[in-house]
Amino acid sequence: MTRLAELHGIYPMLYVFYGADGEPDRAAMRRQVERLAGCGVHGVAFGGLASECNKLSTAEKRRLLDWVAEDLRGRLPLSVTISENTAAGQVEMARAAAGVGAGWIVLQPPPVRGAPEPELLRFYGRVADQVVLPVGIQNAPEYIGIGVSNRGFRELNRLHPNIAILKAEGPAATYIAPLVEETGGAFRLFNGRNGIDLTDSLRAGCHGIIPGVETADAQARIYELMRQGNDAQADAEFAGLLPLLSFLMQTIDHLLCYGKRLAARRLGLGPVHDRTPAQVPAPFALQVMQHWSAALPPL
Repeated sequence: MTRLAELHGIYPMLYVFYGADGEPDRAAMRRQVERLAGCGVHGVAFGGLASECNKLSTAEKRRLLDWVAEDLRGRLPLSVTISENTAAGQVEMARAAAGVGAGWIVLQPPPVRGAPEPELLRFYGRVADQVVLPVGIQNAPEYIGIGVSNRGFRELNRLHPNIAILKAEGPAATYIAPLVEETGGAFRLFNGRNGIDLTDSLRAGCHGIIPGVETADAQARIYELMRQGNDAQADAEFAGLLPLLSFLMQTIDHLLCYGKRLAARRLGLGPVHDRTPAQVPAPFALQVMQHWSAALPPL
């Protein structure tokens, strides 16, 4: 378990690499974790949208979680996103995460678009009341189609104080800054969106970012520059990275198509095998990705 005050920094969301047989690739997953553990990031995340949680069975999630924990060996904190459709399923997966040594969890909403906010709050509360790890909520209505208001989060924390982390995905100026103000500092805040708002999110009050694997080392360096008060250098390095992030973060499917291929290239893996249905890479888009990522060294 990770103490709330220690939650900060860059937590890349792991991709799931598949073999030609369509099954998760054990060796590729191990290499991904090993390289991340030595590249300056502050933690590792698994189980979110970039981990293709919607294409994995519960058994596969459990198996992959075991692999990640085994390969990480406690070297970095592990955050696990819980995407099961029922409260009971989320509790079971949260307990599995605790059992392998995860530091904290992030709950995704149940897949019921249009659910009244009070029902969402009760759902999260039922799960949080039955788990021992610090609990976060993923609020990503742009990508998931379901969200909670700032006032709702303040109430959720009041009723369930162990819900004290938010993966709040949105623009720094128009979403993160008002969220910080309206929740009164009750949460440790992480933005996602592949780090496209990295420096502004940190200035707005985020404690960290959950980006993709493919730029995790560069984002960790920028984060550390800002911690040291070297905003000018951080901004300069972020400006150089931003065209690539802008290209990658168009949709989740687009990120999975191109971000995973860039990660595979930097990790020294072979061809990416998609679990279909999946977006097919376009030749010119691959050229764009190569152009903006050419300066990135192997991970």
